[in-house]
Amino acid sequence: MALYLLYESASGYALLEAHGLDEIGQNTEAVRNSVADLNRFGKVVKLAAFTPFESALDALNQCNAITEGQMTDELRNFLERSLPKVKEGKKPKFSLGVAEPKIGSHIFEATKIPCQSNEFVLELLRGVRLHFDKFIENLKDGDLEKAQLGLGHSYSRAKVKFNVNRVDNMVIQAIFLLDTLDKDINSFSMRVREWYSWHFPELVKIVNDNYLYAKVSKFIENKSELSEDKLPGLIDTVGDEDKAKEIVEAAKASMGQDLSPVDLINVKQFAQRVMDLSEYRKKLYDYLVTKMNDIAPNLAALIGEVVGARLISHAGSLTNLAKCPSSTLQILGAEKALFRALKTRGNTPKYGLIFHSSFIGRASARNKGRMARYLANKCSIASRIDCFLEKNTTAYGEKLREQVEERLDFYDKGVAPRKNLDVMKAAFEVAQNNDMDVEKAPAETPVKKSKKKKSKAEATENGDPMDEPVADMNGDANDEPKSGKKKKKEKQKLEQEPDAEQDEAAEDGMTEKKKRKSKDKGLQDVPAAASEGKKKKKKSRTGDGE
Repeated sequence: MALYLLYESASGYALLEAHGLDEIGQNTEAVRNSVADLNRFGKVVKLAAFTPFESALDALNQCNAITEGQMTDELRNFLERSLPKVKEGKKPKFSLGVAEPKIGSHIFEATKIPCQSNEFVLELLRGVRLHFDKFIENLKDGDLEKAQLGLGHSYSRAKVKFNVNRVDNMVIQAIFLLDTLDKDINSFSMRVREWYSWHFPELVKIVNDNYLYAKVSKFIENKSELSEDKLPGLIDTVGDEDKAKEIVEAAKASMGQDLSPVDLINVKQFAQRVMDLSEYRKKLYDYLVTKMNDIAPNLAALIGEVVGARLISHAGSLTNLAKCPSSTLQILGAEKALFRALKTRGNTPKYGLIFHSSFIGRASARNKGRMARYLANKCSIASRIDCFLEKNTTAYGEKLREQVEERLDFYDKGVAPRKNLDVMKAAFEVAQNNDMDVEKAPAETPVKKSKKKKSKAEATENGDPMDEPVADMNGDANDEPKSGKKKKKEKQKLEQEPDAEQDEAAEDGMTEKKKRKSKDKGLQDVPAAASEGKKKKKKSRTGDGE
């Protein structure tokens, strides 16, 4: 069988024929050793066809298509024109060697040309790449290098400029800097406290806040000069008149040592530096909130800007986070504990970075793991919506947050939450109609339910047979009374907590009383055309009730 090689160069597509090969000669190691010698390689591989690209833009489009594993029309025409014709109903007596298996599978699906990609083909293509300038006639020195350099620059520039409006690198750098600033401000504040406490040790117990301590120490400077005249300014600095008077009284009877003017100047400058860092930290936090609302609004609305930014930073990008399943997102940030548990065969961690969310803190100790799993599921949905939705909206994140709140209420009070389908429909309506009031969305749902019930009641009154039996929220048909074994199984189901991620599992928390009511209602809705067996069961049930 003849073997053709498809080589995508920076200047065009090339098709080369490898002849004189047999199964014995298809030794990867032998080919690897003989590739460097052009005399030996040129006897085996020869150029069959070559088509140049029309322009640099065309070369970039072809390169992008090859990267994504897509066959363009130009490549298809080139292959159909250059490869031998195959008669209908007969198998081709040749195969096409390609570097990427993705493009090979796409070529086979579109043209039925058999493709292969293995180590032997890759070694042959490596030789083609090495001696490609010798295969093309009338090629000047440096032309191929210029084409490669130009295509490389344009391809890299296009990849860097991908998704310009949502540059998540800014969020990653901002959250890293925010964490570093928190550590630095904390250590610097401790240093200011320790340094100034040699002069005024009583101030530490009066002022607890680090930023306020630096501000007060800068205002006071020398405690011996603090008098009643400076009290109005001290009140403005502290914000509390009683605390300001307490500072003045403590300064009069302070046991601290005196400091030289040079030492006081250094303390004052360092306190000012701590204040500047604290103010910059507030500005950076506002910047992070703004960027998160632009890049991942639904994730920020669901779990908060800081935790969402940490998840994006740990995953590497918003796209990587969207690719993560919810089980990976749940333990993101707890990799060391996970691998240690796998190595020692202990309990795996239940949560990672999402532990800092307020939802996990509000859940009880026995429900923290379940809450983390449920929250990770919603975060995964929100990140995918943010990554692939072109329109910037927070409707989905707000609805998912309401759903998590309902799940918390379910764990605490047993109130059944809404289904995923209902929540996402409401979020979709809010996203489509931004001018619509948010409160109208939940008000529409009961109207639909009442209409549904009304239509069912009308159907029973008219005597029309119902196509489907009346089902309760668990999806069980209520047209027949259930046996004792089924009741026991349902009781066991009700006692168990919902471990599944879907909201349908949460609806198993209905009480037995509601179920009996729904069963009685289902018995009333059964039409008169029911079978005799059902009538007997119904009579026996009413007899037991009497």
